[in-house]
Amino acid sequence: MTPLPLQDQRFLDAAEGWLGLGDHLAANEEFEHISPELRSHPLVLEVRYKIFAEMKRWDRAIEIAQIMAKSLPDIPWGPFHLAFALHELKRTSEAYETLIPVVEKFPGDWLMRFNLACYSCQLGNLKEALMWLEKAMTLAGDQDVRQMALADKDLEPVWAKIQKI
Repeated sequence: MTPLPLQDQRFLDAAEGWLGLGDHLAANEEFEHISPELRSHPLVLEVRYKIFAEMKRWDRAIEIAQIMAKSLPDIPWGPFHLAFALHELKRTSEAYETLIPVVEKFPGDWLMRFNLACYSCQLGNLKEALMWLEKAMTLAGDQDVRQMALADKDLEPVWAKIQKI
């Protein structure tokens, strides 16, 4: 991936800084200073997605994630965030269908499996949800996936079973 010119990198860093402080409006202002010809750069697209996600503009976040999924098919970022945005729009079956074809392409991605557990659970496939969750827990290593799962409302229907895993 080619690096950004220094000035554009500074605007991108500033946008990320504002996002870290919870100010998506200031982040968007910094983002607007990035050269238009660099707005399709993967690093720029990733920050743009984050801005839209913070703004709860899931329709726009979907557009950005789709571009990423097509332009960088070997990176999990695009399909992962596409699925997340679809789920936020209550299009959970589409979110599930977005990840299922690519999950094996990213064998070490525990968070993708965690999200598949959430989507499966919300679609009423509780046994499958637990299977995905167990895979996420195995891959996560030091991460405390069980605690994360017990705090995630999407997995509430299987909380009692999670405690026994």
